[in-house]
Amino acid sequence: MSKQVSIPDDLYEKIKAKLDEYGFKTVDEYVVFVLKGLLEEEEEKPVFSEEEEEMIKKRLRDLGYLD
Repeated sequence: MSKQVSIPDDLYEKIKAKLDEYGFKTVDEYVVFVLKGLLEEEEEKPVFSEEEEEMIKKRLRDLGYLD
């Protein structure tokens, strides 16, 4: 099942003009590719940096929650 999403005409035309350069056949195909990529990046991004994680662990140890 597909859904429709509206984008501004000028953005659509810019994408359409670059389809050959990008290697896509349709604007829809390109937009789906970009959105999937953004969502995958977001899913892969850690919630906390390593430094933040160490600070949290230290705080939990200080409070007696971790050994």
